[in-house]
Amino acid sequence: MKLKGKVKNYIQRLIEEGSVLHFSLLDPDKISDISKLYDITKSLYNYGTNAFLIGGTLGISLDKLNKILEILDDFDIPKIIFPSNINLITEKADAILFMSLLNSDDIYYVMGAQVAAAPIIKKTEVETLSTGYLIIGNGGTAAHIGRARVIPYDNIDLAVAYSLAAEYMGMNFIYLEAGSGALEPVKPEMIRTVRKTTSLKIITGGGIRTPEKATEIATAGANIIVTGNIIESDLTKALKIIESIKKIKISE
Repeated sequence: MKLKGKVKNYIQRLIEEGSVLHFSLLDPDKISDISKLYDITKSLYNYGTNAFLIGGTLGISLDKLNKILEILDDFDIPKIIFPSNINLITEKADAILFMSLLNSDDIYYVMGAQVAAAPIIKKTEVETLSTGYLIIGNGGTAAHIGRARVIPYDNIDLAVAYSLAAEYMGMNFIYLEAGSGALEPVKPEMIRTVRKTTSLKIITGGGIRTPEKATEIATAGANIIVTGNIIESDLTKALKIIESIKKIKISE
């Protein structure tokens, strides 16, 4: 299935059918043995993950990114770049999260990187998924590198205000990010309120380690759940998380 130029429609169709989507996050910096990647991604695919997100914050080379994307070519689901900077843009991907880190104190992450990346994306013809990116809680490495003024877990009003701003600026997705390795995920009440207040499609990740927590977040209103660290540390549990998400149907 050729997905270039069709990723947004693919996501929208599944959401309209009532599905909660699962995205598998693969961090090239944490894949020490690339020869094992095919078997891992095949398991994720067979259990029903809806897309592969490829990216991370530190230590990623374009060469390794391309090698991973070539391995993922065997699977007929989207390969989406989750960029940390403009050096990780390649025509081998189906789409890129075209993100603005809305709660960064550094204009580079709010708009500068996007301006620098835009001509490159135009040349590669990679589909863009316009996304407001919000770092919640401690935020981990992403918060540090992105100079984010993190939103406290309990400050729902602030998360809603940022999300509304993203919607009014024409973005399609809002990514509520607790950060890689977060001790806890974004709270369901924050997700529930953003869902009720905006028409944005909600992506959330960070700190989701159990099927029960994934189910709680999905039923709160997340459209897309991202897991990454758990894939690396406990693949069996990651597959169970996908299974739990696949059982949920949400009416729009």
